[in-house]
Amino acid sequence: MKKILILLIGFATFSCSVSDDSLVTYQDPMPIETAVLPDAFVLDEIYEINLTYLRPTTCHAFNDIIYKKHNNERTVVIIGTVFQSNGNCTDLGTELEASFNFKATEEGSYIFKFWQGKDDNEEDIYLTIEVPVLE
Repeated sequence: MKKILILLIGFATFSCSVSDDSLVTYQDPMPIETAVLPDAFVLDEIYEINLTYLRPTTCHAFNDIIYKKHNNERTVVIIGTVFQSNGNCTDLGTELEASFNFKATEEGSYIFKFWQGKDDNEEDIYLTIEVPVLE
């Protein structure tokens, strides 16, 4: 009986394939069209930053918001996961929304750079918004 059980488990394990070469996934940034921020931040308050981004094709799905800090500058990029199956992607250009929370912890101002795509020279384009911090 044990031999049959081991044989069945071995057969099930080796007959299933977890890799599907017809489904390819990768990460791809999606352009941010607009960002809604307050005119000013109050120190130590939390704010919801609302973004409108472009979903380029039916194969793109929201994955994450990447948020990088450098001094008082914040670079924000929306990352999508692209699911390609036999090249059946349709162009969409649909606008969707996402948001993240931000807490102003330093005096002065913050400069937000929201990734909007690339220009003709393949240089990154950013929507840049500066927001002062009030005490």
